Amino acid sequence: MASMRKPFQGVGNIIRFNWHFYLITAVIFLFLLLIKWYVFLLILLAIVSVSLLASFYIYDKSDLYEMKWAGANINDPGISIVNIHAGFDETSLLLKEKFPSASLKVFDFYDPRRHTEISIKRARRAYPPFPCTQGIHSSCIPLNDHHADKIFVTLSAHEIRDAEERKGLFLELKRVLKQDGCVFVTEHVRDLPNFLVYNIGCFHFISRLSWYRTFEAAGLKVIKEEKSTPFITTFILNKHGI
Repeated sequence: MASMRKPFQGVGNIIRFNWHFYLITAVIFLFLLLIKWYVFLLILLAIVSVSLLASFYIYDKSDLYEMKWAGANINDPGISIVNIHAGFDETSLLLKEKFPSASLKVFDFYDPRRHTEISIKRARRAYPPFPCTQGIHSSCIPLNDHHADKIFVTLSAHEIRDAEERKGLFLELKRVLKQDGCVFVTEHVRDLPNFLVYNIGCFHFISRLSWYRTFEAAGLKVIKEEKSTPFITTFILNKHGI
């Protein structure tokens, strides 16, 4: 499934959607070069290079988009899958290929008044939504109770900066999840490996402890943590902790 992605797509998107950051960095670079502060210039170059190389490894060379933690490919027309994102959807096509006979529903909780990252706005303009994607409020998923066998929230829940709003999303996930279903939450975590490669950018991520507090507040239990790289964690949740 990762073959569906183009070479350098991941790191290319990072530069494309955050070009303002790289423009500012280039201006600082030229200024340091002009005043001959070569030590600081090299430090800046090293910081940017490390973050881009790490992003290339994570998004273009690792097996992140194989989604191996989602379980084996199955051809069960009775399975119900829900995919939830924040306006930039890289996984619905992958899930459709991995579970071709499943019922797949896709929801987008992006709200420009609440979720203000400029990179998301640029990503939404660059990529069309998956067919039949439905916009929702983060605390209101239009599905019946106990609907989904598998729910995926990939690299998006951290865009909800308010802890109460984030709790509201996970309360809804619990409500629509079947008794024996699982939620898969994939995220960067604010930890040492991510700090070493993303420095201050790491503070956009949410700490592992905060994630556990959110899950606990919503009544969801972590049954397993999967690492696709040292920088990406998938929390696998269910209602019972078994």
